[in-house]
Amino acid sequence: MNELVIRPCGALRGSVSVGGSKNAALPILAATLLADGPSLIGNLPAIRDVELALRILENMGCSVERIDSATYRIDPRHAAPCDTPDPLTAKMRASVYFLGACLGRFGRGCVCRPGGCDFGGRPIDQHIKAFSSLGARVLLSEDAVSVSAPRLTGGTVRFDIVSVGATVNAILAAVCAEGETTLLGTACEPHIGDLIGFLNRAGADIKTFACGSRIRIRGVKRLHGCNYAVIPDMIEAGTYLLAGAATRGAVRVRGISPEELSALTHKLAEMGADVDEEEGSVSVFAPTRLFGSRIVTGPYPAFPTDLHPQMAALMCTALGRSHVREDVWRHRFRYMEELSKMGATVSVSENTADILGGTLSGASVTAPDLRGGAALLIAACAAEGESRLGGVEYIERGYENIVGKFRSLGADITPL
Repeated sequence: MNELVIRPCGALRGSVSVGGSKNAALPILAATLLADGPSLIGNLPAIRDVELALRILENMGCSVERIDSATYRIDPRHAAPCDTPDPLTAKMRASVYFLGACLGRFGRGCVCRPGGCDFGGRPIDQHIKAFSSLGARVLLSEDAVSVSAPRLTGGTVRFDIVSVGATVNAILAAVCAEGETTLLGTACEPHIGDLIGFLNRAGADIKTFACGSRIRIRGVKRLHGCNYAVIPDMIEAGTYLLAGAATRGAVRVRGISPEELSALTHKLAEMGADVDEEEGSVSVFAPTRLFGSRIVTGPYPAFPTDLHPQMAALMCTALGRSHVREDVWRHRFRYMEELSKMGATVSVSENTADILGGTLSGASVTAPDLRGGAALLIAACAAEGESRLGGVEYIERGYENIVGKFRSLGADITPL
């Protein structure tokens, strides 16, 4: 798909199931390198970033076998590290996870500078701090990052800021290091817990404390392959709930833990929507009148940065003023210029945005990144008049069959 045509469709209604978590799948796929036998990974979302990760594994010498649409068998026994970076690693931010996995398996690794959505610079200082604390040497060039260590030994890593990526890489590097490693100030997102779940099933010795903000890793000599299913995607689930609210519809999302969405559902209720939570599902019913709100993004369990643009699209349709403060990716507001083309009244200053709710109108807009693209799709479904949405390749990086799922809820979308 190069472009989507979205026509007015009224309220979105119905139920939809979510796929596996993109943010959990990518670290787990990198982690399969650490095992000395094949792993069967299920509930993988059929998205572009997962396809890239599987191709990177193949390029390293892994055998990758597709079992069904969501399950792959990955055999890393003949894998070898890349001494020059695979160009595919420049295409997504999560390729940096192959550094920690290669360091833990081979004692060395090399990837291109992290790619993915452009939110400004992507510092990896906390990754470097973790690798160095375990005895590794890190070399940075203009285009690549290389790590090496004759021997990895456990140590204490106290992160200066909460970083999901650095937490993942520290875990991957430490799991087979000699001795015990303690990670302090770690991220505690559900997908961090899922990575730990996979590694422990493969023979690791990892425990979390203080609600996940402290992690203890006792190095083991080997990991074995195992069968594992990736957790559902809470960001995908939140996107469909926000689409239902923005169109004043009624949407039920199946296959998700309500607890993981509590930061979002509390805000939806605050804005005037009815939220119903059951085991394994969340539903939202939005009356005609919804009211503005305020969100501040932050590490889990705060409001997730990956739902901030979609929430902003809803705010554009609410009564009164709303305020967004982005404390994770300060340069995440490029989608706001596209929303303004649809008649949104927005004002951006550094890491904050003010929104005056009103009526959106159809327009030709372009997705600047993954979540910004999802926000524009929501806005187009809520708008009066036809919209054209370009940059669909960004959305396909993180959403499985998003057009089909929106259509199942009543959206009028034509791919071009």
